[in-house]
Amino acid sequence: MRNRFYKLKEFGNPSLFDSRVCNLLIFGDSLVALKYLQKCPEVNGQVRLVYIDPPFSTGQEYRLGNERTGHVSHSEQDLLAYADTIKGTDYLRFLRKRLKLLRELMAEDGSIYIHIDCKVGHYVKILMDGIFGEGHFINDITRIKSNPKNFERKAYGNIKDMILFYSKTSNYVWNGSLGDYTEEQIRRLFPKVDEEGRRYTTNPLHAPGETKNGPTGQPWRGLLPPKGRHWRYPPEVLEELDKKGLIEWSRKGNPRKKIYADEFIKKRIKRQDVWEFKDPPYPSYPTEKNLEMLKVIVEASSNPGDIILDCFVGSGTTLVAAEELGRRWIGIDNSPLAIQVALRRLTRIKNLRSFALYSTVKELPEPLKEFMEEQGS
Repeated sequence: MRNRFYKLKEFGNPSLFDSRVCNLLIFGDSLVALKYLQKCPEVNGQVRLVYIDPPFSTGQEYRLGNERTGHVSHSEQDLLAYADTIKGTDYLRFLRKRLKLLRELMAEDGSIYIHIDCKVGHYVKILMDGIFGEGHFINDITRIKSNPKNFERKAYGNIKDMILFYSKTSNYVWNGSLGDYTEEQIRRLFPKVDEEGRRYTTNPLHAPGETKNGPTGQPWRGLLPPKGRHWRYPPEVLEELDKKGLIEWSRKGNPRKKIYADEFIKKRIKRQDVWEFKDPPYPSYPTEKNLEMLKVIVEASSNPGDIILDCFVGSGTTLVAAEELGRRWIGIDNSPLAIQVALRRLTRIKNLRSFALYSTVKELPEPLKEFMEEQGS
């Protein structure tokens, strides 16, 4: 690897260096860098998780520096972040080459998330099916990315993009993912409010299955459970629940157990395939993604110490999430500005582990060269 990459500088705490493989931030063409990484036995076939947010084939240039962009110096205003100008079949060829290399770099129990928009997402889905196999498609995640907009356009508003989730094999790392109940879900699931203002709902105190001999099949307060059912609890437990005010009696005298929202929601809920992780209102880079969203992905599909790879690193959100969650990471980008922004974000992390900045080219572009000189390299 030393013969392939040009080492520019080391950052972080040397005492926290991971000898298995140094965390890497690489400036250069992702295709070149990925081919180099294939030659590294400590990386090739060892990447547990890939997350990429590639260009969306929009035909636009993305610049840094407007009233909504923070954390940049005056000299960086209006700098070109990247040009998303590859379109059509050229775009799909561009992506396909990199996806094939990424698959080879992945561990057998690895997985990949590709973040894309609806304009090209369906084409990319077909591309992914061909490279990873239709049977290894796991999810098409809809991500709510912003608040509603009122753009003057003859179409419905667009507040979402998509994330395609694939595995390399059927045996992939999956730790599950739980989310919090939304206020809307809480109001719907717990429509009643008691005198103290606590939301609750009620459940039947009987369950399927007739039991005539046991205590749960006997009368309680003169009531028998409905035919073919039994009480969920023995009479002494029902009495205790009633004393605690946890039983609600209907007008017809039927008892139901109270379930309070503030106690139930502590259990959290299985995360579904529609996510609301809005992008930062004041991004440090034009396409910066929500950090909490990346942490969800990293926690669900990798374990501490695993290698996470992002070859369109942008603002470095994937690397920040991986670092803060104790994963090893590799980030690649050919934008000098992206490297600068990612470096700034990484070096602000408390107890940052050691990492190295490399380049696939010997002669750095002037903006990055000046930045490195400012860093004392």
